[in-house]
Amino acid sequence: MKLNIYQKLHKAACEAGGVAKGKKVPGMQFNPLLHDDVQKVAMEALLNNGLYPVCTYTNHINENFVMVTCSMRIHDIEEPDSYVDINGCSAMGQLDKFGTGNGMSYAKKYAFLNALNLKTGLDNDDGYKVDKAEPFKVNSKLTNKIPKSNWKKNIKLDMELDMGQIQNEIEKINDIYRLRKWKNDNLDLFDSNNKSLREYRHINNVYDNHETKLNQQGVI
Repeated sequence: MKLNIYQKLHKAACEAGGVAKGKKVPGMQFNPLLHDDVQKVAMEALLNNGLYPVCTYTNHINENFVMVTCSMRIHDIEEPDSYVDINGCSAMGQLDKFGTGNGMSYAKKYAFLNALNLKTGLDNDDGYKVDKAEPFKVNSKLTNKIPKSNWKKNIKLDMELDMGQIQNEIEKINDIYRLRKWKNDNLDLFDSNNKSLREYRHINNVYDNHETKLNQQGVI
């Protein structure tokens, strides 16, 4: 029986499984989710099911960054008029020769993840599940290799940072003194010169909200 595009996409998602994150960068407690690894898993699953993605991008240039939005259209190669749109995946890039390309890669990575609902994470057994039993370490020194405020070095690394991992580290601290120590250990994440970058603004907001929550529990 011939499958329609949604059945093919469902089959591709089941076959894709998940994406193992890359190796930890020295000084960071989490593993980056790399564009090339996501694309390799996604494309293999899509092509094996007669599906082909085509991406278009729109750029919005702001004062300090460029916002790149990826619109992915997945075509059924057996039915040229049949397709599924994956919209709304965007990323920010620096206003230099690398910025647009980095933004495109980052946005496309999440379009693939959304299209196939790919699992991500790490586990000693299968490479996908996160080990929730791993104890939290305050002296994580996440920012040793994070680009400084001029954003001139390690741009690819910055675009591959998993902000969700950093947010998780903040929110799982249940003691305000440990929270403040974590901030002191990672001051580069809260550098005011980086306020124009969405990732760093987001971290500041997450920290402030969590600090307020802990204050409301009776610790000042």
